[in-house]
Amino acid sequence: MARYSLYAPSYKIRIDGTPLPPEINSAISSVTWDTGMRGADRVELAMGNVSLRLLDHPLLAVDREFRLSVGYAPDPLTEVFVGEITGVEPAFPSGGVPSLRITAQDYLNRISKGKKDRAFRVSIPTIGNFPLPDPVVVALVAGLDGLLPEPDAVGGVLATLIALASFLAFPQFAQAGLRQQVKESDFDLLSKIARESGWEMFIDHSAEPKGRVLRFQFVFGDPTPIMSLAWGTDLIDFTPRLTTVGDIFGVTARVWVDSLKIEFVIVVGWDFDRSSLSLTVYPSLIGDIDDVLGPQAKGQTVSIKPTGFANAPRAILTELLPRLNNRITGSGSVIGNPSIIASRILELKGLGGRFSGLYRVTSATHTFDGGGYRTKFEGRREVWFPNPPAPNKSGVVPRLQGAFAV
Repeated sequence: MARYSLYAPSYKIRIDGTPLPPEINSAISSVTWDTGMRGADRVELAMGNVSLRLLDHPLLAVDREFRLSVGYAPDPLTEVFVGEITGVEPAFPSGGVPSLRITAQDYLNRISKGKKDRAFRVSIPTIGNFPLPDPVVVALVAGLDGLLPEPDAVGGVLATLIALASFLAFPQFAQAGLRQQVKESDFDLLSKIARESGWEMFIDHSAEPKGRVLRFQFVFGDPTPIMSLAWGTDLIDFTPRLTTVGDIFGVTARVWVDSLKIEFVIVVGWDFDRSSLSLTVYPSLIGDIDDVLGPQAKGQTVSIKPTGFANAPRAILTELLPRLNNRITGSGSVIGNPSIIASRILELKGLGGRFSGLYRVTSATHTFDGGGYRTKFEGRREVWFPNPPAPNKSGVVPRLQGAFAV
């Protein structure tokens, strides 16, 4: 992309494959494209509706395919959104010009409709009923809704191995590990699977077929940033937030293994200073686990009670992972950049030793209006990202080298 040499932002909208006619294009006052890691991406068009001439226009009807491409002239535009029109909201003010707001959402909105009851298992001769691994459940559910699921390879293998190992080692708990959908939508089920498996779920609009690829991204992924932004140059502003509210020493779970007649206490924690995950198992522990872990853990552990050994890994991940990435977050803005979308990683510079570093974009809002094209984003510093080094004696922060430990 040109380095915004002419600052000529541009966008193109197609509905059912048809470019917008001049009477619609000229009426648009703003275009807002929201991308996030929770729920469907969306686009909103705000337009004037003089003499109500657009109110019943056939292109502005619900359920029509909606495509948005953005960028800068004279470069080719990038298609960033494929979905369907889900809302038409006219306004008839007592004074002033009537207006019309069109809302489009990606195809993730389709799996939020309706609720189902079903279970996911396969019958294996001589072994019995085996719970389907999460990647298989994801493929079945998403496929029925017309989406193409793409579970992260590492996360998918891990989820499958956990299910298989739990079943083979403790077959009496197989039923407890069975995925069941009880009076919940497909979106709720897939969101729960993603949460318990350490995945982030979102539509990947950069992959073919556009708008149909449902990405399940494992949290321990490649931390390579897509770009570097420095405050005072291409990073217009940034407001970081550091909080220790919600910090925990670890998650503990007591599970009884009937075949061994032993109760195990599993402790999973995170060392913020060393960026490392810790796992400890105590057999036949009597007393309070905090007394064993030491004074640093007093009042800083979360105890859960899974229904059985098969559910313990899921329950621990569900409790631990969301708590790890809330310590350092922030929000910022840049000149409009279509590359800044949810799930991608940015390197932010010029923010001091504590707040400079890698941030994952959790949401981004791209706006075209009378002020041009701008992008606002929310981000988080994930605990498994490399920590930025402390300033040296000269006060200069050296470039980060090496890898991080897990």
